[in-house]
Amino acid sequence: MSESKRLAGEKAIEYVEDGMIVGVGTGSTVAFFIDALARIKDRIKGAVSSSDQSTARLRQHGIEVLDLNATGPLSLYVDGADECDPHKRLIKGGGAALTREKIIAEASQKFVCIVDPSKRVDVLGKFPLPVEVIPMARSLVAREIQAMTRGQPVWRQSADGAGVVTDNGNVILDIHGLAIVDPVGLEQAINQIPGVVSVGLFARRPADVVIVGGEPPIVL
Repeated sequence: MSESKRLAGEKAIEYVEDGMIVGVGTGSTVAFFIDALARIKDRIKGAVSSSDQSTARLRQHGIEVLDLNATGPLSLYVDGADECDPHKRLIKGGGAALTREKIIAEASQKFVCIVDPSKRVDVLGKFPLPVEVIPMARSLVAREIQAMTRGQPVWRQSADGAGVVTDNGNVILDIHGLAIVDPVGLEQAINQIPGVVSVGLFARRPADVVIVGGEPPIVL
């Protein structure tokens, strides 16, 4: 599977143009894209990163990481996904970076999503839907989502049993047992719950291009 991820990440380099500031997502597939981007780093102005993890990897390669507030709109954002449906709508947030990912996607003219074949689904929801929540609202949001969706919210824990904390200082609820037939509607509904920072549905603003890793990669 790592070979599929590498092929997808390297294919995405074809969308990078000289002089660009590139929006960069988070995750194992994106790590291959960052490594490929390093080989052409002299052709770009820098990157905007969606996570501390990606920022560290970019800087290790000598790629300047810029503030989105200073760059303005971006031409290109490259990121992975945990699920992708036939309409290029996504579930993201397995790496707990969904809020910053959603901000950069919104700021970008073209969103290229890179995935391995296992991430393609007909209906979103088998992968638990991540929701970033302000800590004091965790129980409230869980009750509201359970009543709304009949899904099962689970407070994400780290390996040592502590609650996962995002780069923004918030917590993650993972909603299990969903079959999301109206991704845009569910995204809007969850966003209206007080205490929700962001939901890992990328449906209102889906990917523009999806690259599925393989030999050769498939571009959707």
